[in-house]
Amino acid sequence: MQNAQFYHAGCPVCVSAEHAVVGALDRSKFKIEIIHLGEQKGRIAEAKAAGVRSVPALVIGGQAFHINHGADLSALG
Repeated sequence: MQNAQFYHAGCPVCVSAEHAVVGALDRSKFKIEIIHLGEQKGRIAEAKAAGVRSVPALVIGGQAFHINHGADLSALG
């Protein structure tokens, strides 16, 4: 099972992406953690280290995939 982290800020773009993207992932293949950076600001550095530059973003196996564009990380922290 692979780990996946979905980073978002709670904006409408992020919530829509969460439902579409996370909902489409096979939970038998991925252990998914959803991280709301608007509420968990202490994890912004972690997101940056994983290659996340804007949210919403999905990180799988250490590779960041940016989905649409809700907010730059610099606007969150």
